[in-house]
Amino acid sequence: MEIPQSIFDRMARSMADRELLLSPRATRNAEYLRRSGHRPEEPVIRPPFSRDADRIIHSKAYSRYIDKTQVFYLVENDHITHRVLHVQLVSKIGRTIGRALGLNEDLIEAIALGHDIGHVPYGHLGEKFLDELCRGHGIGGFQHNVQSVRFLDDVEDCNLTLQVLDGILCHNGEAHDRSLMVEGEADWDSFAEKLGKIKSGGDALPLTAEGCVVRCADSISYLGRDLQDALEVEVIGERDLQDFPENCMALFGIAGRRKVDFSGINRTVLDVLIKDIITMSYDADCIAFSGEASACVAAFKDFNMHHIYENERLLKNEEKIRFMFRYLFDRILEDIKGKREDSLVYEDLINAPWVSPRYIAAAAPEERVRDFIAGMTDRYFEQVFRQSILPARVRSRYRG
Repeated sequence: MEIPQSIFDRMARSMADRELLLSPRATRNAEYLRRSGHRPEEPVIRPPFSRDADRIIHSKAYSRYIDKTQVFYLVENDHITHRVLHVQLVSKIGRTIGRALGLNEDLIEAIALGHDIGHVPYGHLGEKFLDELCRGHGIGGFQHNVQSVRFLDDVEDCNLTLQVLDGILCHNGEAHDRSLMVEGEADWDSFAEKLGKIKSGGDALPLTAEGCVVRCADSISYLGRDLQDALEVEVIGERDLQDFPENCMALFGIAGRRKVDFSGINRTVLDVLIKDIITMSYDADCIAFSGEASACVAAFKDFNMHHIYENERLLKNEEKIRFMFRYLFDRILEDIKGKREDSLVYEDLINAPWVSPRYIAAAAPEERVRDFIAGMTDRYFEQVFRQSILPARVRSRYRG
C-alpha cells in the first residue's frame, strides 16, 4: 500500500523541522555517504542511518551476539551481561546523551549496535589468542573494531554509510580520553587512512560527534555493570572492594556511609557519568568528561582490570582455551587448503548464501579461518572443537 502524498509531504516537513532543532555539530541525514547507491532509499520513512541500524540488526553477525561473552565466559548465570545486552546498553546510553546534546540519535544507534560485532568467542581473552595466531600466520594482528568493519563491510556487504563504519572503527572502549574531538574528513580515503593506522596498532578518533558519544558511552556502559556482574558470580568479594578507588567512592556517593553498599553501583555510575558528559559537552566543541569524572573513570578502569579482568579465577582455563584456538585455527586451515567441503567452514562461511562473493574471491585461506573463528559464538566454538577432536560415533541397531 502506498502512503498518500499528502501524508508523505507532512512527514517530510516534520522531519525537516526536527533536523532544524539539531545542534550545529550534529550529522544531518542528507550528509550520509555510501560506496554504492545500488539499493533504493526512501529517506523520509527510513532515514539513512536508521536504515543502517536495520541492516546491522538483520545481519547474520548481529544474530551471533546472543551467545558472545562480554567478560565472564564458561559461567552458567543468565543474569550477567552478554555482548547482545552490552551493545543495547551502549545504544541507550549514547542516545540519552545524544538527545540532550541535539545530535543524530539514529546514527548513534547504528554505531552502537554494530561496534562489537567483531568480538570473538571468550571475549578479550579469545581476541588475544586470535591475535597471536593471525600474527603467526602473517596476516597482521587482530583488532575487534577492525573485524566489526570487516564483517559488515566485506563479509556481508551491508553497504553501510561512511559515518556508521567510521564510528564502529573508531570506538575504543579500552582507551580513556577526557575529551574527544572529531577527526578526519567525510571521504573514503580518510576512512582508509584510519583503518591502516588502527591495523598498525594506532588509534583514531571518530569523524562525527555521534561517534565520539558512542566511544564514551561504551566505557560508561561496562564500568559499573562489569563490577556488578563480578559480584554476582563471586569473582570478587569484600576484600577486593576495600581497594575500590577513593575518588570513585566520593563521586558516586559511597564514601561516608555507615555501611558500604555496592548493590546499586551500576545505576549510580550511569546517572553520574551521563549527567557529567552532558554538562561538559553542552554547547562545546568536544564530547568530554569533567576533570573529576575523568580521573574517576581512569581509576575505575584500573580497578576492574586488576581485580576482574586479570583475576586468577577468571583466567584459570587460559591455557586450555589457547590450545582450543590454536588447534581449531590449524585444523580449519588444513580443511580449506585441502578443499574438504564437508568441513563446517564451507557450510557456514565459504559456501553460505549470505557471504559476499567478492569477499570469498579476495580472502586468503588464513583470512577465511580468522573470520570464521571470529564470527563464532562461544557455544558454536566449543561445538566445532568437540566435533574436530573427538571421534565420531557409529550408530547401529542394538543387538542383544
